Amino acid sequence: MGGEGSMAAANASLKNNRNQLAKRKDSKALSGSYAHVKMKDLPKASTQSLKKIREQIQRENETARKKVIVGFVFLFIGVMAFLYFLLA
Repeated sequence: MGGEGSMAAANASLKNNRNQLAKRKDSKALSGSYAHVKMKDLPKASTQSLKKIREQIQRENETARKKVIVGFVFLFIGVMAFLYFLLA
């Protein structure tokens, strides 16, 4: 009958996963407390600086959008030229 090899592989995978789960529970690498961690005092952002940051991000997004549009236009023109020469 077919499928014995795949079932053996599935059983081996389940066994390996079971072994790894046991190791993860024993190590508890991420356990701990943040009770004694001191937070840094960061300066408050003014409305002017927030406005400047917002404008900068909008400019960057606009230039990225223009680059994407130009890229698609060139790609479209290239595909159309390829199809024209292919079918002509």
